[in-house]
Amino acid sequence: MFVDEVILELLAGNGGDGCMAFRREKYVEMGGPYGGNGGKGSDIIFEVDEGLNTLLDLRYKRLIKGTKGENGEGKGKHGAGAADIVIKVPPGTVVTDLETGFVVADLTQKNERAIIAKGGRGGRGNIAFATRSNPAPSFAENGEPGEQRKVKVELKLLADVGLVGLPSVGKSTFISKISAARPKIAEYHFTTLKPNLGVVKTKDGRSFVVADLPGLIEGASLGEGLGDRFLKHIERTRIIAHIVDMGSVEGRDPIEDYQIINKELQSFHEKMMEKPRIVIANKMDVEGAEENLKRFMKQINVPIYPISALMNKDIDSVLIALADLLETIPKQPLYEENKFESHVLYKFKEEKPFSIENAGNGVWIVRGEKVEKLLRMTKFNTDESALRFATKLRKMGIDEELRKLGALEGDTIRILDLEFEYKE
Repeated sequence: MFVDEVILELLAGNGGDGCMAFRREKYVEMGGPYGGNGGKGSDIIFEVDEGLNTLLDLRYKRLIKGTKGENGEGKGKHGAGAADIVIKVPPGTVVTDLETGFVVADLTQKNERAIIAKGGRGGRGNIAFATRSNPAPSFAENGEPGEQRKVKVELKLLADVGLVGLPSVGKSTFISKISAARPKIAEYHFTTLKPNLGVVKTKDGRSFVVADLPGLIEGASLGEGLGDRFLKHIERTRIIAHIVDMGSVEGRDPIEDYQIINKELQSFHEKMMEKPRIVIANKMDVEGAEENLKRFMKQINVPIYPISALMNKDIDSVLIALADLLETIPKQPLYEENKFESHVLYKFKEEKPFSIENAGNGVWIVRGEKVEKLLRMTKFNTDESALRFATKLRKMGIDEELRKLGALEGDTIRILDLEFEYKE
């Protein structure tokens, strides 16, 4: 089964919790803190496997969950990091964050890897918090939560030439003659139900990859037939080769066929019309094909190569022409730089890491990734730990902002599921 698109929910592993412990050996005076750090949670990594050509293995994996790092222990023992989860994907896989719409990774090279969801770092044990002014801290951190994201995983085939055309024009026959691909061929529409890739070698030793893209009919870009599922596989191709039934075997007009396909490509994406294109005039062994070809050449101003795929006639000249053309066309990235997920390295003015909402009746709701992460990583098992949490909120400016918004002593402050009383 050919699967080229899946939606996945990814939950990277949480970091292990830090440990709060103290040395209590009989002959160690003022033993001090002795709690180790937690281990890092597992990353979720996608890796290219050239042996795959479908996303079938991911079809039933709606949720991929990482492993939590080991907790730190006493005697200064640090927890082990969890093993990363590696998901094998075929070359040409694109991963997009559904919330932001940005491309997280475009995986095209052999063994290429990308971290799609990052595991949380381990929480620090109380050894890590010891300072000259506080040599025996009585608090430790919980592990950092792992990254959570919902992604769309798409396969966009890696091919140099994309074969397009209406059903039954001979695309499958053509690719079976020029490569080792063996698509199903029959005398009815939609014989081909999945894209077929074939590696082509010309007589002079050059090679390239051709994709037979099935299912294009009028209205394909709007969801008609099978074409809307496979149009995306044309995006990576450097050349579009229209195969046209010049013999009008099914009673269609070759010029109209060509125009229908062009319209669907343009409707799918304007950039499709910028790609170099040729026309492969097939079925020249059929009566009336010569007259149709003369009429076609008068109206269509693109390179045209008459062949008969069934009779294996004049195919080599097409392959040589495609190889020559490919040598003049550099490979272009599929996405522009501004489409990729970016990580800001610096800011001239730091934005507030929180927002505050007045919920009424003396309740204030504080939101923000930084604040919520601080809450999740705080162990409220000692007074010192709670004091540290309050101090960090104050340093973020939350107390000052609440004061500006009119919060009164005794009001309730809510962060996630934690509520506490506001005090001046």
